[in-house]
Amino acid sequence: MTTPTITKFRKFTAIILFGIFSVVMKAAETPSVSLLALSKNDQTLSIVDPTTLTVLARFPAGPDPHEVIASDDGKFAYISNYGGGAYNTITPVDLLAQKALPTIDLGALRGPHGLAFAAGRVWFTAEAAKAIGSYDPATKQVDWILGTGQDRTHMIYVFPGLNPIITSNVNSATISVIEKTSSSGGPPPPPGAPRPAPRTNWSETIIPVGRGSEGFDVSPDGKEIWVGNAQDGTISVVDLAAKKVVQILNANVRGANRLKFTPDGKLVFVSTLGGPELVVLDGTTRKEVKRVPIGHGAAGILMQPDGQRAFVACTPDDYIVVIDLKSLTVTGKINAGKNPDGLAWAVRR
Repeated sequence: MTTPTITKFRKFTAIILFGIFSVVMKAAETPSVSLLALSKNDQTLSIVDPTTLTVLARFPAGPDPHEVIASDDGKFAYISNYGGGAYNTITPVDLLAQKALPTIDLGALRGPHGLAFAAGRVWFTAEAAKAIGSYDPATKQVDWILGTGQDRTHMIYVFPGLNPIITSNVNSATISVIEKTSSSGGPPPPPGAPRPAPRTNWSETIIPVGRGSEGFDVSPDGKEIWVGNAQDGTISVVDLAAKKVVQILNANVRGANRLKFTPDGKLVFVSTLGGPELVVLDGTTRKEVKRVPIGHGAAGILMQPDGQRAFVACTPDDYIVVIDLKSLTVTGKINAGKNPDGLAWAVRR
């Protein structure tokens, strides 16, 4: 063949191979139960088959993606674009079509980070605005905003019934417990006039914890909040009913990033970006059980709902480890992009 002919043949072959590759990728449909994993450096979301630990699809997640949450029906995901307050968007994703959708503009609510999905809405923190809010996918509107008055309101947990809502406030070294209250909404109406519907108000209880209070979780029985204090290396145990710290654990977890209970509440995992091990505590005795070597540090933690495995994003090492919850050993790794962090389950219903 002449050189031009060879060049044309190579281009034609490349087109054919690209087409075959595209078909293969499209054939990898999103499973009914999917592991979602963010890569901060690559700015992508990966859909992972939790059975085979195979990445089935990767697509754009918006600038500086930090946290991800799935809708209750498992068809959509929502990604916070953080930027330390530089950005004000949430990126929605169609998990069935495996593509990002037009971004959600939060206006003045900058620095979205922590996410939760409850009552059909996306709940988020807006760190730079010292606020939390909710977004209604049905109306495509931010329909509720509440200021916390705390510095770096970072993570959020929403109870069923939306009451209470818990946030961690990193620089203020506090936890906020936000609860619904009702008000009549003003003086009694004139005789014969209809009485106005009760207005929903909110109260905020601010609980001092430790310095660098970032990662936290609520115990499965809903009675306690455990908070990892990154600067102190301690864990604050909060009695939710009493709204006060009842114990401080000297757990030696400086750089603590995330904290998660196992589904049965028996164990508590703490990741730290300041050390090579995942710290495992006993949820009852509150003593250290084990330190699991995983690399050079870690961030996001996700528990498998059936209590068999945990997934931990080893951010400095560019992989996610799989941990068997019975043996507390690493049984696998997932390569889902550089600087992995936020993890979530998507369960299609």
